[in-house]
Order: sequence, then structure tokens, then C-alpha cells
Amino acid sequence: MILPVVAYGDPVLRKEAAEVTEGMEGLAQLIENMWETMYRAEGVGLAAPQVGRSIRLFVVDGSPFGEGDEGDEGCKDFKRVMINPVIFDESEEECDMEEGCLSIPGVKEVVTRPVSMKVEYFDAQWVLREEPLSGIAARIVLHENDHLDGVMIPDYAPVLRKAMLQGKLKDIAKGKVPADYPMRHPSKRAR
Repeated sequence: MILPVVAYGDPVLRKEAAEVTEGMEGLAQLIENMWETMYRAEGVGLAAPQVGRSIRLFVVDGSPFGEGDEGDEGCKDFKRVMINPVIFDESEEECDMEEGCLSIPGVKEVVTRPVSMKVEYFDAQWVLREEPLSGIAARIVLHENDHLDGVMIPDYAPVLRKAMLQGKLKDIAKGKVPADYPMRHPSKRAR
């Protein structure tokens, strides 16, 4: 089932998400719904807070970045469910890249992130995994992990740029910015 993506301004996007417990009721269905929602929105990652669930879970599929001769090798077949992820061993080397976010349609910001890192997480079968990631795969995971800590791409913008974004961010929260996928806006929630 396709779930509405929560728009910027909703408090769930700013909370620190809770740990997922093994055997959590409805987890498999939520994961399936998140895949369906992410693909419908043409995203490469989706965190549970973006569908209104404040839990430490996200899905990522970076394989579109791994296609072709110029593709990022680390993104080939990079499709993961990450539950309770822990990021560590971030590289000192960083790079800048423009990022977008399904919760903030029409906004792209340059974000500086480590080039590589390691992540430990439980997969959908509750198997503990650890893997090193670099390049775009690392960036995707770091972006989605930020959502679990209530951090979003405008937080990385310089002060002047943040000020310039405020009008657009308010319009997104009010549902005035169209998206090609279902969204839930904080100003339109039932009171």
C-alpha cells in the first residue's frame, strides 16, 4: 500500500526515532509499504518518520546510481532494509553533493558528508549486519539515518540560504507545493 509522505513541518520529522524491537507487530507490512511508497515517489531512500512512524528504520535502493559505464560501483545491487542502524568509522575526507528529499519536494541543497563510513544494522530478517559503504551508497544511508535523528537537508544550509528557504518550506508545510506522489501536510491534519 502506498503511504502518504509526511511533508516538512510535521513534528514527527524532528523527533529522535525509537529503537525497533524484534518481532514488532506489523513490521514486515510496514517495510513492504515503504518500498512501494519509495518507488512510487521515485526516491532512492525512505525513512519510517517520513511515513509518520517514529522508529529507527529505513529502506534504500541506490541501484539507479550504479547503472551504466559511469555508474557508482558501490550502488550496483545496493538495496537494503536497515533497522536500528548505527553509523561509525566516518572518513575524515568529505565531499559535497546536491541532495533532495521526498518530504521537501522541489528543494535541493548541497550537503557535505563523509566519503565513506561503516554501518551496523538489522536486516528485514533480523540478521545483524555490518558493512563498509562509500560514495553515493554512503551518502544515501547517511541522509536516511539523519531522518532517524530529526535532521533534514535544510539544517545543512548556510544561515543566509536557510533564511531564503523559509517561504518555500512554509508553502510545503501548507501543501502549496505540488508533488507527484501522495503527501500528508501538517497544516491539513485533523485537529
